[in-house]
Amino acid sequence: MGGATAPRERQTFGGESLLVRYANFVKLPHTVFALPFALLGVLVASRQTALTWRTLGLVVLAFACARFVALGFNRIVDRQLDARNPRTRGRELPSGRLTLRQAWVAVGVAAAAFLATAWALNPLCFALAPLALAFISAYSYAKRFTHWSHLWLGLADGIATPAGYLAVTGRWSEPWWLLPVGALAVTFWVGGFDVFYALQDEEFDRAERLESLVVRLGQARAILAAKLSHGLALVGLVLFGIGAGLGIAYYVGVAVGAVLIAWEHRLVPMGS
Repeated sequence: MGGATAPRERQTFGGESLLVRYANFVKLPHTVFALPFALLGVLVASRQTALTWRTLGLVVLAFACARFVALGFNRIVDRQLDARNPRTRGRELPSGRLTLRQAWVAVGVAAAAFLATAWALNPLCFALAPLALAFISAYSYAKRFTHWSHLWLGLADGIATPAGYLAVTGRWSEPWWLLPVGALAVTFWVGGFDVFYALQDEEFDRAERLESLVVRLGQARAILAAKLSHGLALVGLVLFGIGAGLGIAYYVGVAVGAVLIAWEHRLVPMGS
């Protein structure tokens, strides 16, 4: 499989302790980049239901566990593909830094912890938790049969916004469309960036007969699709703010996000 001397993937910790290897297995620090999706739902819910430190802590723990399950399961499913891809062959499983058994044990523990935190939050969260785990885990197979795997990944992150809201309130939102719009805004946000991420693997994906918008459309049109996706994300964020009755600070944040998106799009070449 390449041996323990395979070079590490970028943005990982140094060291060979089991804890470090597990953290690198799912790029654990990257949790902070996706956690705001859940905290946005928590923030809106706190305007209706008092937020306690216990609930906030459980939300953070649940999100971290769910992300560990999703990324860990993805690494397990893709381990043979990762071993053949020069960009990913240094990951923990193909490099041999973690065994398959160690990976499964960690994912199983994270899944159990996620279900336990959902149970501790409220009955609705506990009832929905298995469905959430199934959906975010199934993403790992998406590139094998659909070009729209980017949106599947986006929605896997996007459900964190309704989840954060439900964790605090234990009931659906008013207006009813608020949570679906919040989820879709994140779906398009993440989906657009995942198209960019897929650009670097176009040649490999074609050779392995994997699906993506880059493979389907070519780089130039896939980048245009990412621009459209991000435009829809910004519309969704504005609608979410209106439905939630959020103030000027929220829209300033959306405007800053729009500027950052525009800047990042300028960094991506249009391709061929």
